[in-house]
Amino acid sequence: MQTFTVENMTCQHCVNRVTKAVHDISPQAKVKVDLDTKTVNVNSNTNAELIAKAISDAGYPAQTRASR
Repeated sequence: MQTFTVENMTCQHCVNRVTKAVHDISPQAKVKVDLDTKTVNVNSNTNAELIAKAISDAGYPAQTRASR
């Protein structure tokens, strides 16, 4: 599981855009977005830096975070 901090998410539209950005580069990924904590958890074999870039390119600057 990879965890990202994405500060600019505020609504369901943001959730949809972030999820789509991840699925565009990793179609089989499982994505869980938590608006309250501004985190995105991604279960995928795709490199975390590529996922963070895809989310950032969608307009939501993402930073990788250590998984728990």
